[in-house]
Amino acid sequence: MLTSEQLAAFRSTLLEMKRDIEDRLKQNDHFGLVRSHAHDAVGELASYDNHPADEATELYEREKDLALDEHTEREFREIERALAAIADGTYGTCRICGQPIPYERLEALPTTLYCRQHSPDQTVSQKRPLEEGVLMPPFGKFDFDDRDESVAYDAEDAWQEVARYGTSDTPSDLGKNVDYYGEVYAESEENVGYVEDLENFAAVDLYGKHVNVYPTREHELLENQLDDEGIMSNIGDLPAYEKDPYTSEDSYRRYDERPSQQSFGETNP
Repeated sequence: MLTSEQLAAFRSTLLEMKRDIEDRLKQNDHFGLVRSHAHDAVGELASYDNHPADEATELYEREKDLALDEHTEREFREIERALAAIADGTYGTCRICGQPIPYERLEALPTTLYCRQHSPDQTVSQKRPLEEGVLMPPFGKFDFDDRDESVAYDAEDAWQEVARYGTSDTPSDLGKNVDYYGEVYAESEENVGYVEDLENFAAVDLYGKHVNVYPTREHELLENQLDDEGIMSNIGDLPAYEKDPYTSEDSYRRYDERPSQQSFGETNP
């Protein structure tokens, strides 16, 4: 139960809140709603000679005033009900279960007449702004954060093809280091035409014949990774009968003597 001093303190707080709301509503004419039309607030006589964008702005402001006025009027009514509860001696007791409302809850919300378990506002609103019904993500239904991991050619791929020719973004917009401005777009590091970096320099042609291996940055990175791990392949180490011919000193000597352009899958002469 609340003491008389606590009740007096809450009553003083509620009266101050009530006076503050009354003063604000008086000063702003209930957010301008005492006027017959929004035109009265801006000194306009009609809409036909105004720009549609200006009319839309005034409409938005009018809608906002309606919402603010409704919220303030609701708060005013809750203050009056709390003051009435203090007058009849029921303040601080839940109207549903009759249990005392914690003092901390009353401090945070002096207008409440319910405990937390029986508060009328138990449901969290799932309503979204109406604008979301017409504002679609980039490229309509396609999203850059697609969770289905689709590998089909989609809007993101189309955008990346265009973005390679330059965008208005800068490296600071992406938060990553890039070598040149042609890489300043979403997922610029994504492989095009192949999945693994290994496929960029070691593969076969349409007929299964080995293609030449050209030294590239990806090739060098893969070689460094394999050397760091001490393995011969990115899927693990090779069996002894395959690894030994490549790791013998004689094989290394013959390999180093060959031209820099190697043929993938060839055996040493």
